[in-house]
Amino acid sequence: MVLEKVVPIPAAGVVWQADVAVPDDPVGLVLFAHGSARARRSPWGSALAGRLGRAGLVTIRTDLLAPHEQYIDERAARLRFDVGLLAGRLVAAVDWLWDRPQTARLPVGLFSDGTGAAAALFAAVRRPAAVQAMVFRDGRPDRVGSALGEVHAPTLFIVSERDSTLVTLSRQAAASMCAPCQLQLASDSTISVQAAATDHIAGRASQWFTGHLDSRSTDRAAVAKAPSPAEGASAPSCSDDGPATATPW
Repeated sequence: MVLEKVVPIPAAGVVWQADVAVPDDPVGLVLFAHGSARARRSPWGSALAGRLGRAGLVTIRTDLLAPHEQYIDERAARLRFDVGLLAGRLVAAVDWLWDRPQTARLPVGLFSDGTGAAAALFAAVRRPAAVQAMVFRDGRPDRVGSALGEVHAPTLFIVSERDSTLVTLSRQAAASMCAPCQLQLASDSTISVQAAATDHIAGRASQWFTGHLDSRSTDRAAVAKAPSPAEGASAPSCSDDGPATATPW
């Protein structure tokens, strides 16, 4: 049985919405982090969340932006590129999840795309004991700079084979990371929204997460807030929005 509900995630007076699905006896969780407005309910994300839920993983799909911020971003398209803001929100979400009794101490996987991938990489640096796997779909790892060398979470890059720029950036990022990495090239027929909701990419991402996430013991103290990456070695610093308020689901 899977419990599904919409949950508000609070941080420093800002609240954004998340679609949460919790299977019986979960062994890990995957946080979907999107910078663009209202991306969390895409057909592709729904298909992947369903597969992960059947594999025993909690799924949390969120846009990382509050409703009024989504309204602004749909018109100005600025907040989705604010890596520091998105990274702070993502770190706050990871902390919030580890404070919930339903998800405390579960290993965390991060799925993202675009600039959300840069935010996820920063979160992996700042919460290394929690974040144990990542999958990016057409992500922008170049926004992280030398902080890539501090990433230890196994990472799968899924990139359209026709996007030579992203293919190159993903290969360079993988070479800079201190983690097992793979690059999955997807043809146009599989990277599209309609086909990606089928077995090809969703299946590959699901295999990566289930292969790297388990309920092995993790040290909660090690997830205490770490310093931001050194200035000049990355995009804007990932300042936290503040501690999340503990509330039941």
